[in-house]
Amino acid sequence: MSADAIYMQTIIAGIVMVGAYAVGKFLKFSTELCMFVAVIGGAIAGGAGFDTFRHIAEGSVTYLDIGLIFVFATIFMNIIKESGGTNYIVRKIIGAFHNKRILMLILLMLVILVPGALTGAGSISVLVVGGTVAAALNAMGLSKVRISALIFIVAGLSAAAPPVNIWAMMTCAGTAIPYVGFTMPLLIPVLILGLFTVLFFGRGAGNIDKEKALKEIPDPKGLSGWSVGVPFLVLIFLLGAPRIWPFDFPVLGLPLVFAICALVAWLMNFKRVNILKVSRETVAQLTPLIATTAVVGMLIQVMSFNGVKGLISMWIVTAPLAIVWILLPFIIPISEGLLTYGGATVIGIPLIWMLNSNGINPVIVLAGLSLLWPLGDGLPPTALIGRLTVSTVGYKGSYGSFLKECVVPWIAITVVAMILVIFANKFNFLMMVG
Repeated sequence: MSADAIYMQTIIAGIVMVGAYAVGKFLKFSTELCMFVAVIGGAIAGGAGFDTFRHIAEGSVTYLDIGLIFVFATIFMNIIKESGGTNYIVRKIIGAFHNKRILMLILLMLVILVPGALTGAGSISVLVVGGTVAAALNAMGLSKVRISALIFIVAGLSAAAPPVNIWAMMTCAGTAIPYVGFTMPLLIPVLILGLFTVLFFGRGAGNIDKEKALKEIPDPKGLSGWSVGVPFLVLIFLLGAPRIWPFDFPVLGLPLVFAICALVAWLMNFKRVNILKVSRETVAQLTPLIATTAVVGMLIQVMSFNGVKGLISMWIVTAPLAIVWILLPFIIPISEGLLTYGGATVIGIPLIWMLNSNGINPVIVLAGLSLLWPLGDGLPPTALIGRLTVSTVGYKGSYGSFLKECVVPWIAITVVAMILVIFANKFNFLMMVG
């Protein structure tokens, strides 16, 4: 077969995949099912035949390790929530800092950041602490649209924060780059942007109405600080020990670390927590995310088989850098809105190859891109975190008004992300401390 014929076959396979995805959307399938339909179409158009089943099976376990992180980290956070730990923490913050508005906003920001940072999913932050934080912000006099925007932006940043950044992990897996050195390149921008976001949305808010806030947040009577704190201390120890004693303490891996912490959290709260109930709810809660990681693996497998992945890579690699810089702030969020985590592999992998070949630090670039991907979780058709936030907060206005409220921090995040991407080599020092 000539080169032109191969090129044309690849183009056709790509068109079939896009068409199959569009048909799925027209039929109102979920994003995961739409991508699965595109997988089937791409495999058939590429001539896989009965090998389609093999590609589906192999692709479905590509990101098995990431799926395990989702499961055990979310079980850990859900045990903390079910025990009343999140309510306990927020009530303690309100009791101590109700008359210190700025400090209150910063602490609530950290409360939102932790679940997403540990699980890699901003939606988990919304589900675990969104309602509790919304009650506190409401007691400060903020409108529901402003509360929704604040929680959405910070929850998105939480998914980009270390130690678990799914976009960076998926891209690293596809480019043979170790997921190492990301801590400070991710943490510092997230904290700066999170601080800007809460102070921007919190302008004009008064000191919290302590009685109103505590009335809206259930009191977990009898819960001690040790029950809440010990599991997190164990987590910090297990994450830090391999760095402190690199040749004496084993690297357990994030899934096992979170499994151990979930066990500790349950043992500290076993009288309060029905572990079977929490496990069932966690599986139901994570089904869309696990399905996404599985189908993204299938998508990449089939795109590698039919040449579409190579074609996209070629287009990106051969594009002028100036064009790439102009398009990135739009393409990255849109890819997330269309493909959720799939955008990291379809666009992120060839983009990192191209920039790395130009001598640009891929770790810093990925840190910058990781700030842009969560913005797409507010964009249709998926709008994963955006829709969940609006529902959790109870905002009844138009979705367009909610997005309009997010414009200023959205622009700030985009500017910081592009600075990291374009001037990546200027920030190499962040890896030295991360």
